[in-house]
Amino acid sequence: MRTHCTARSSTSGAALLTHVDFLAVKLRLPGRRDHAETTDATSASTGELDDQLVKAGGKGRPTPKRTVAQGRRPGPPPPPPTTRKEAYRRMREQQAAQRAQSRQGMARGDEAYLPARDRGPVRKLVRDVVDSRRNVGSFFLAVAAVALVGTLVPSMAVKSYSSFVLLGFFLLLIIDSVVLSRKIKSAVAQRFPDGNHKTRGLVWYGISRSTMIRRWRFPKPEVPLGAEV
Repeated sequence: MRTHCTARSSTSGAALLTHVDFLAVKLRLPGRRDHAETTDATSASTGELDDQLVKAGGKGRPTPKRTVAQGRRPGPPPPPPTTRKEAYRRMREQQAAQRAQSRQGMARGDEAYLPARDRGPVRKLVRDVVDSRRNVGSFFLAVAAVALVGTLVPSMAVKSYSSFVLLGFFLLLIIDSVVLSRKIKSAVAQRFPDGNHKTRGLVWYGISRSTMIRRWRFPKPEVPLGAEV
């Protein structure tokens, strides 16, 4: 009888322990599942944040050139020159770089680099008027060279023809200059009606530019031939 009670107690205790363990496991499982879901959600959020950072700072813009990237890198200033020769060399390099920058700015027509005689919107308008048309003065150097060669030839007939060609060219040059001066005055009066501009200086500025070959003009032409100004 005692043995039967002991066995029954052992069986009841084992069943109770099994039931307690099952409850413990059943109670722990939601916690583990919630922890796993939280971990997955955190990982997903971190991944999305990383993707946004990559898009914002990575492939969303073009890769800068090596020279630009090197220019942005902070670095120590160059050491001071140790000899007079090195100081002169650095000074010459800086002056050469400044001259090159000035030439490029003048060629582009940048107001900061232009001389006083080329500055201002009125002067730019005069340049555009001259550059938009074919000027007789642009052939001055070529005709003058041909006439000079003709005067060196011993033949009197060639010298006479050269003189007539040169005289006829000067007549055409005068007529074209008159037409150009009227066009400059009309454009300035129409574009800047309230300004008190010295038209004589503007006309001479335009005529002197018209006597130069187009590719040699400085500042460089900004309008094509035949453009309406």
